[in-house]
Amino acid sequence: MSSHRIILVTGGARSGKSTFAEKYMMKLAPAGSCYYATAQPFDQEMTERINRHKQDRASSGYVWSGKECSVDLPEQLRQETSSYVLVDCLTVWLSNELLAVEQRPDRDQLLADRIDQLEEAVGQFSKQGTVILVTNEVGSGVVPAYELGRTFRDHAGRLNQRVASLADEVYLVTAGIPIELKSRMVQL
Repeated sequence: MSSHRIILVTGGARSGKSTFAEKYMMKLAPAGSCYYATAQPFDQEMTERINRHKQDRASSGYVWSGKECSVDLPEQLRQETSSYVLVDCLTVWLSNELLAVEQRPDRDQLLADRIDQLEEAVGQFSKQGTVILVTNEVGSGVVPAYELGRTFRDHAGRLNQRVASLADEVYLVTAGIPIELKSRMVQL
């Protein structure tokens, strides 16, 4: 199996996708890897959640070198020198990008451009190593009631499709059970 891969892990909220991605990375790179966290501590609950995740990683016994990448993910990936990176999570990164441009009339084009930049950066990084990307599957629920929610859902769906098309492996995690999708994909 190649040591230069793109692996996408998707699923619903609290499905176990981050836990699966972390365990998979530990198996692929037993000596350690880089962890890109995209969440921003906008409120007390999110601050506590981020701190819990950091503590869990620290107490795992595995060597994670961490980076905060709330909006500069493509740029960070282009500069990364390690061979193994786990990004958690793409849809949180996308929501940060959306919030940064939500009042701009050209926000859809700006988001599309950022998705292009991320796709290029992921493809470039995969030439030097393996990246595991965690994302949320947002298209299975109800249509969001608000325009901003629909904008996010549409761009997240496009982002997930684009990254999945690049990926060597794609996993869907439901109720803590990972199912490999990419090798079972129907080729048209």
